[in-house]
Amino acid sequence: MRKILFVASEGVPFIKTGGLADVVGSLPKCLDKEYYDVRVILPKYTCMKQEIKDKLTYVHHFYMDFHYKNAYVGILEAEHEGIKFYFIDNEGYFGGMRPYGDDPLWEIEK
Repeated sequence: MRKILFVASEGVPFIKTGGLADVVGSLPKCLDKEYYDVRVILPKYTCMKQEIKDKLTYVHHFYMDFHYKNAYVGILEAEHEGIKFYFIDNEGYFGGMRPYGDDPLWEIEK
């Protein structure tokens, strides 16, 4: 069995800002589960709907050196339509009122 891991910043039904979420939410379901073990990794955004966050199950956590500090990394999971989704938890990077940050100047600079 081949293993495929999708890593993205958004995916339906968990978090959506544009077309990427539609692709990440639908493409893994289209692959034949008999031949492919497909999983998806997404950020666990603070702004996700609470009813979705309530369905996540804790898997593990660890700390890693990142930008000269010891950063927390939590791993949660949920299954949706036969696909296992993993979520990376770190409120310092994924907190805020919307995905990709709350600073409007950051978006202009990009």
